[in-house]
Amino acid sequence: MDILGMEAFLAIVQTRSLTKAAELLHLSQSTVSYRLQMLEREMGATLIERHKGIQAIHLTPFGESFAVLAERWSLLKREMEILQCRGQQTCLTIGAADSLSVYVLPPLYRMLSRQCPAIRLKIRTQHTLESYESMEAREIDMAFVKAERPAAGLIVNPFYVDEMVLVRLKSENRAATDTVSPLELDCRQQLYFAWGPAYQLWHDRWWNALTPASMQLDSAALIFSVMWNVEQWAIVPKSIANALAHPDTFIVQRLSDSPPPRVCYQVMHKNYDSAKEPAVSIINQFVRYIYRNQT
Repeated sequence: MDILGMEAFLAIVQTRSLTKAAELLHLSQSTVSYRLQMLEREMGATLIERHKGIQAIHLTPFGESFAVLAERWSLLKREMEILQCRGQQTCLTIGAADSLSVYVLPPLYRMLSRQCPAIRLKIRTQHTLESYESMEAREIDMAFVKAERPAAGLIVNPFYVDEMVLVRLKSENRAATDTVSPLELDCRQQLYFAWGPAYQLWHDRWWNALTPASMQLDSAALIFSVMWNVEQWAIVPKSIANALAHPDTFIVQRLSDSPPPRVCYQVMHKNYDSAKEPAVSIINQFVRYIYRNQT
């Protein structure tokens, strides 16, 4: 395929003018016309209608069909050039629950980017079950999830223990150092998020499961946007509270009877491609450091 002719043709299609196409390519008009003619000769068909005294460019029916293919060719050529510039890069794909990926793992992502520039990192936001399924199908290399599930060929280890804390709007009679009894909290003012079976059992020991919360949410970040009343409250992992509970607006407190902490897990394959070992080693060092400093 005549690459120079394709580039000339696409420039003409884009600008609808031989003169403007020449300016776009930084060539003379005669050079653009010559390259177009060579392309037409190779294709054995006329791509652009030519009439004396008419400056506007019109594609022939064949040219219209060819333009669609030429656009695809241009995109493919660009992707090949990008791939060539990258060289022999290895891709490492990580699946992670949204709350972990946003509030816990960014330091790891930055570390990998700095220390393993030859490895291209792909991050997928996935629910826990989806991550396990992706690991078993070998669609991802590693996962960070919110529940433990034994699976053949996979190693599942705890990596992050997240304390659950109480979040409320700031008021004069509240201090961050105060420990709050669940008995002080009105369930009807709760912004409720389902943190899992263990949390639900703890929750139902203190409040009637049939008593409706003021709002039930499926996004933890939304809690901090919709809380407007000083009587409202929510229980969230401390990592999320640290990220979103602005000290000028919210207060974070401990409970006298704490909910079970949220334990998060790292899921790994038993064997890895040798090219991915440096990145896997850095991840494991990060995980060990995080876990060691929490337990």
